[in-house]
Amino acid sequence: MTDATSAPASPPSRRARVRAPELIGKGGWLNTGEMSYTLADLRGRIVILDFWTFCCINCLHVLDELRELEEKHRDTVVIIGVHSPKFVHEAEHQSVVDAVERYGVHHPVLDDPELATWKQYAVRAWPTLVVIDPEGYVVAQHAGEGHAHAIAKLVEELEAEHATKGTLRRGDGPYVPPEPVATGLRFPGKALVLPGGHFLVSDSTRHQLVELDADGETVVRRIGTGVRGFGPDSFSEPQGLALLPDGKVIVADTVNHALRTYDPVSGAIETVAGTGRQWWQGSPTEGPALEVDLSSPWDVAWWADRVWIAMAGVHQLWAYDPATGTVGVAAGTTNEGLVDGPAAEAWFAQPSGLAAAGDRLWIADSETSALRYVERAGEGDGEGDGFVIRTAVGAGLFDFGHRDGAAEQALLQHPLGVTALPDGSVAVSDTYNHALRRYDPASGEVTTLATDLREPSDAVLVGEDIVVVESARHRLTRLRLPEEAVKVEAVAHRTQREATEVAPGALRLDVVFTAPTGQKLDTRYGPSTRLLVSATPPGLLAEGGGAGTDLHRELVLADGVTEGVLHVSAMAASCDDDPANEYPACHVHQQDWGVPVRVGDTGTSRLALVLAGLGA
Repeated sequence: MTDATSAPASPPSRRARVRAPELIGKGGWLNTGEMSYTLADLRGRIVILDFWTFCCINCLHVLDELRELEEKHRDTVVIIGVHSPKFVHEAEHQSVVDAVERYGVHHPVLDDPELATWKQYAVRAWPTLVVIDPEGYVVAQHAGEGHAHAIAKLVEELEAEHATKGTLRRGDGPYVPPEPVATGLRFPGKALVLPGGHFLVSDSTRHQLVELDADGETVVRRIGTGVRGFGPDSFSEPQGLALLPDGKVIVADTVNHALRTYDPVSGAIETVAGTGRQWWQGSPTEGPALEVDLSSPWDVAWWADRVWIAMAGVHQLWAYDPATGTVGVAAGTTNEGLVDGPAAEAWFAQPSGLAAAGDRLWIADSETSALRYVERAGEGDGEGDGFVIRTAVGAGLFDFGHRDGAAEQALLQHPLGVTALPDGSVAVSDTYNHALRRYDPASGEVTTLATDLREPSDAVLVGEDIVVVESARHRLTRLRLPEEAVKVEAVAHRTQREATEVAPGALRLDVVFTAPTGQKLDTRYGPSTRLLVSATPPGLLAEGGGAGTDLHRELVLADGVTEGVLHVSAMAASCDDDPANEYPACHVHQQDWGVPVRVGDTGTSRLALVLAGLGA
């Protein structure tokens, strides 16, 4: 067992050796030219398993983190994405095929809809990385983001060790790229109507904006090179679009972690916020917009005299003020979940869609499958002139489905878009239900407007029609706003994660963290670790909730509460261990876990979660 006070990792000769379980996935293999593989087929190569699911923003961050390592060590390293679904939609094979193309996954992927391999490796969180040496032994496990540097150093150690032993096999890996498909758009994300009636669409997978004629099909022009980049005419998986009062369009340049403006008249593209680097805990949360890091901005909206940003990567709302050239946090704590209240205390989970509507800003909060909104605080809110967050539809991180009726019991499934309608109601692009839904604040009812839409991610109004971005059909689809709702059979789901059996009373929580070889915990300016614990329902925890700096905690479960979810957020910062280096390179490792638990007399009294290392 290793905790926050542990020494750096042991040298390779003393590394723990655990035989890697076989790779099993009912959905089969992708990106291999229809070939199937076993671990024996990969013997002699360093294998990195990336347990991911395509709804998860942290998983998408890890895909980007691994790109450099994947390129540099392609003759010795085989990265295999083990797709392990959270939502029902993600268990559909075609959805995984789409996601692999959508997010530019350039390595083999094992589709594991029943979580068979996930269970074999005792994985507890998305994303989790497991490193297997050329002889087929597990040598490291990492949960969350920020581990690419540590894994790169481990890969170099393994290359040297196994080259000496004669057990390293170099050569081409099993990756076979799929055949490209010709379509006008490719997994478009968001859209808006330009003043002249044309559409502007973020063609996310092709790293471009596309202007379409009023028919929604004819391409007028493409904006951007179409090659992933952060140059003056390049984007990286752009998403949200919004018109500014000066006629320019502000663009959420998602994987560049930036806001750009596009002038439809001159064609000029300008960066107005973000540095191109991803925000990490401890980074500034406000200041001059071009000096502050952002994290996967997914949508933007002009509301309350500023640009509001759905900052999916850190589960917050931020705001950019063009008048002052500043940016900063507007709502959210970075904790992932569904908590309403004053803006500074609210929790979000990957906010991905925004729509301004008078005195409210509507939010599609995707990972909680929720429709929420921001409004000015009123009497009794205790916030003076501030903002408060409220939930219209949604129950939390693990409850989702397709159920109409009263908002308090209605269910959505990972919505990515929201659109204000003229009558004061809102349309929700209910992405993983392939549906367009409607919430009416006046009646408190949720209805279904249309079905058989393939992953709708946004919608815009054009007269009496609504034009839907059908992302997985690569097109805009025009619908007449129906006067009557579509009747659908109600379906409710919970995430198919097995609950951990825990004993009543005291529960020891240990977060396992081993600093990478050649690094140590960074204690120059105080504690370098952080642990935050909470629960749903809150009454599950009698003691032990809140924030602290140790990576272990003594929890006490309350009497009479038999099940719930423990929310654990851990962070550790490590730096190069070289006394002669005045400015050592430092790295932040972080992860959020939502651990379903069930209380029983035969349950465990210790819960171990691996941030980095082995020993759970």
